[in-house]
Amino acid sequence: MKRSLQRHLSLMLGSAIVLAALAAAIASFGLAYFDAKEFQDDMLRQIAVLAAGGARESAVSGAVRQGSGEGGISDPESRVLVVHLPRDRRPDWLAADLPAGFHTLHAGAERLRVFVRDVRPGERTAVAQPTATRDEAAISSALLALIPLLLLLPLLAWLTVHIVRSELAPITRLSRSLDEQPADRPQPLADAGLPNEITPFVHAINRLLARVNHLMGQQRRFIADAAHELRTPLTALSVQAQNLRQADSLEVMRDRVLPLQAGIERARQLTEQLLSLARTQAGIADKAIVDVPAMARELIAEYLPWAEAKRIDLGLDELASLAVPAAPEVLRLILKNALENALKYTPDGGEVTLRLRVDGGSAIIEVVDDGPGIPASERERVFDSFYRMPDATGEGSGLGLPIAREAAQRLGGAVSLHQREEGAGLVFRYRQAL
Repeated sequence: MKRSLQRHLSLMLGSAIVLAALAAAIASFGLAYFDAKEFQDDMLRQIAVLAAGGARESAVSGAVRQGSGEGGISDPESRVLVVHLPRDRRPDWLAADLPAGFHTLHAGAERLRVFVRDVRPGERTAVAQPTATRDEAAISSALLALIPLLLLLPLLAWLTVHIVRSELAPITRLSRSLDEQPADRPQPLADAGLPNEITPFVHAINRLLARVNHLMGQQRRFIADAAHELRTPLTALSVQAQNLRQADSLEVMRDRVLPLQAGIERARQLTEQLLSLARTQAGIADKAIVDVPAMARELIAEYLPWAEAKRIDLGLDELASLAVPAAPEVLRLILKNALENALKYTPDGGEVTLRLRVDGGSAIIEVVDDGPGIPASERERVFDSFYRMPDATGEGSGLGLPIAREAAQRLGGAVSLHQREEGAGLVFRYRQAL
């Protein structure tokens, strides 16, 4: 079951507020209770002062009445008993040597709160009240302070839920806005009126949407270019197949089969490069430590027949022993595309060298040829898919270098093209941090 942030916040904040309100209510109840007790003690003290001053009948009449000689309670409502010693008979619960001040005494099954005051030598005044009456009055007074807080608890809980829901409403609006976005061209989310805590999240989403738009644009261009590039060889194959069908002799048929086979081979190579580019853009395998010299020797052995057919001197210049962290198949794809381009455009009798070296903390792998090279103004454009220079010779699809750059970026490296220092020619360079 998924966790609801709104429900969790409402529960936690509501619980905290309710617990705080309960604690405040308990504290309020206790303070009101003890204040009522102190007020009752003050009342006993004031009654004692008034009664001792001879104003008992005038100031205490109705609320306080003098007790009988047996110590009964004279006031039926407040149940306050005033005893003057030695004029009144001393009740059994009032000890003769009881010191002045407040005391809690037992009168049979009843507990009394008693205040004793020495009026003059030999005369005392005792004011008593049952503790049950005092407790009942104190609890009633404390409940009057507690009830408003208890009545506020449901309101506080409702306010908590309402506030949390309203504060999280921008997230709901954002999710609705994302759901309404077109899948092929998502637009940035508006950040006006959003809380500061949500704004960075929205900006991150907008940056992601921008990358998605850029990637989808690349994919659309790639599909359009691939369809255009595939249409030409497929059309040529269709025409060549029709010409082969119309051949009226075996010799003519053999002559027309050769260009058909060449066209099929070009279409196959183009399809393989398209698949390689798609796999490279989709992701790479896990990295491992690659023995670059060993891989370089394998590639030279693989392309040596092609080089010998064109009388090209294909060699390895190992200036440093390299071991780089990379996905082996992806690194091999980069070097294969570089070697294929070099062998394709280097004239017969030329030279192609695979050079390994270290520059600072980076591994450098270079493919150096003495072919026609690429003008400086074109060295970035040739990394665009399906782009070929206007005066390019030989056959190609314009995918080799884009595949190499895409694969290099996946490995965390970079590829670049440079002019050969010794003269005409081109240097393909792959750089990756060790």
